[in-house]
Amino acid sequence: MEKWNQTSNDFILLGLLPQNQTGLLLLLLIIFVFVLACLGNSGMTALIFLDPRLHTPMYFLLSQLSLMDLMYISTTVPKMAINFLSGQNSISFLGCGVQMFFFVTIACSEGLLLASMAYDRFVAICHPLHYPIHMSKIRCLKMIIGTWTLGSIHSLVHTIYALHLPYCKSRAINHFFCEVPTMLPLVCMNTWVYEYTIFGSTVVFLLLPFLGITASYGRVLFAVFHMRSKEGRKKAFTTCSTHLTVVTFYYAPFVYTYLRPRSLRSPTEDKSLAVFYTILTPMLNPIIYSLRNKEVLGAMRRVCGMFSSRKT
Repeated sequence: MEKWNQTSNDFILLGLLPQNQTGLLLLLLIIFVFVLACLGNSGMTALIFLDPRLHTPMYFLLSQLSLMDLMYISTTVPKMAINFLSGQNSISFLGCGVQMFFFVTIACSEGLLLASMAYDRFVAICHPLHYPIHMSKIRCLKMIIGTWTLGSIHSLVHTIYALHLPYCKSRAINHFFCEVPTMLPLVCMNTWVYEYTIFGSTVVFLLLPFLGITASYGRVLFAVFHMRSKEGRKKAFTTCSTHLTVVTFYYAPFVYTYLRPRSLRSPTEDKSLAVFYTILTPMLNPIIYSLRNKEVLGAMRRVCGMFSSRKT
């Protein structure tokens, strides 16, 4: 471990990759995934904005998911790459706070947004006649504002509290970004009360939405299997299975990481799981939604045709 000046307010991020050729190759792979995620999520957001046929509550919610994933991966990967290439693993006290704030905001907001997307599909399939009432554009806008607001307030509280804890031990964080649970071992006071608070927050913002999504999709799948139209059943099943895939990729590693006691956690395992929900999932989401959605593929063709016709 590097020698560290205890008088400094900066933290040290021990990082994810070894400082050797293997680490450099893995970093290049991560940068490639980062570029794909940025192109995919920004492209999905632009596509929904440009194509009028996608101006529906379902796709407005999907555009927010793409925006969150874009911010998610941009919160962690650039700093990790800069630290690796420069050989300087430090992050300022303020920089750590900013990174923590955006990470917790997106993590909580995305959990609530996925629950909103599940509610949208539940109403569309189980109560199609009531869909224009229960999922109007105004209600959709309120859902979006609510997810961002609740996530930001919750994150601000945790960030302020975490930064006011006394870090009188080593300031070396065994992670590749500033995450609250990985910073608690550096605190020189008993943090068991705060750890229970984090556990409670995880239940409210991750576990409860996940249980709600599971229950709503159980009802949706029951309704899908009783549809008379084969085409309607296939379309509904494709949409639901796509969303369930995204939900599983997002919630499973998060819940497994945050609901375990600290005694059962290891830094190596935590970092591996964090790669999944901070780097891989933001890259996979636009691919999953585009390849398995005929409306998105059709919108791509229309938008590409629109730009090609303008050039000619």
